[in-house]
Amino acid sequence: MELHFLGTGSAFPSPKRSSSCTALRHDKGVWLFDCGEGSQIQLQKSTLKPGRIKKIFITHLHGDHLFGLPGLMCTIGQNGAAVLKPHIDLYGPIGLRNFICMSLTLSYSNLPYTFSVHEVMIPSYEEFHSTNHVDKYDPEFWNKLKNLSKIELPLHPNEIAATKIYTNQQNIFEICYDDDLTVLAGVLQHTVPCIGYVIQEDNIPGTLNVKLLKDIGITPGPVYGQIKSGKGVTLPCGKIVNPQDYIGEERKGRKLVILGDTYDSTGMLDIAMNADVLVQESTNENADQEKSIQHGHSTAGMAGEFASKIFAQKLILTHFSQRYRSLDYEIAEETVDVLVKQAKETFSHTVIAAEDLLVVPVPLAAR
Repeated sequence: MELHFLGTGSAFPSPKRSSSCTALRHDKGVWLFDCGEGSQIQLQKSTLKPGRIKKIFITHLHGDHLFGLPGLMCTIGQNGAAVLKPHIDLYGPIGLRNFICMSLTLSYSNLPYTFSVHEVMIPSYEEFHSTNHVDKYDPEFWNKLKNLSKIELPLHPNEIAATKIYTNQQNIFEICYDDDLTVLAGVLQHTVPCIGYVIQEDNIPGTLNVKLLKDIGITPGPVYGQIKSGKGVTLPCGKIVNPQDYIGEERKGRKLVILGDTYDSTGMLDIAMNADVLVQESTNENADQEKSIQHGHSTAGMAGEFASKIFAQKLILTHFSQRYRSLDYEIAEETVDVLVKQAKETFSHTVIAAEDLLVVPVPLAAR
């Protein structure tokens, strides 16, 4: 399992940092988290294959997290997706489906694969506006948006209808379960409706101790499968083989938390606990905390505080303001090093500043 950071900048792409996009590569394929402008170019620079993308998760509908999606979907269609994966699932806040369908429809984009858009029913823009006193746009604009939000677009020719995702009794969104990975989501506080995702791997069963089985006369065959599945076996001599005696201890599955933009992540506290890796934005340094909160963002110190609260093992900072250059930038006056140092003031474990095309392995816990 690996995290590939395709875009680590905020607001807009620059020559050194592309817009937000993080990929998770695992045994079953590639999942993307956000898809800012230029993500398909970053994919081509990486070792990832577009045709391996199975799922795309969007945290919120700001352009630097979304504008690359229609183009990427078309690019996937030109890279053998119909052969490797005939269907892609997309997840994100209310409005994601209208954005995708309208973009693909108006551009007459016909895809060689099917897709479904699973909308997470966090407050709509209309509800968000009324409860957060957003005054950026005049009332006439919001009345138009209110009517627009009621439009239910017809299915795109390549689209398969999906059900909407509501919170469960614990106020958690159960996004999906795919093979051995469960995805949950929680609400984040930002300037628009926004969510964060938790990826939890099932525990890995212990390995079969073949040597011990051979020592008692059981040779490889169907019996091994029965024991591995936890079924007791009675030998011809009458001896009962207890599976627990011949299977090693199971290993704890990995847990990753990938947040969208946020100035308050407390809505994720319960489901994010004990993460192996936390990926959180660090748009600015601590001196700009007031400004960051006004714009719905976290500072390095805020990211470190949340990592400490959830007892994370590793914090990876991303979504940097364009004023912070990578460490190898020739004329850097302000580098991400200052953000790493400030995050370490509130978080005692590993802190990494993501760079475009950085690959971070996520190993299993030691036995």
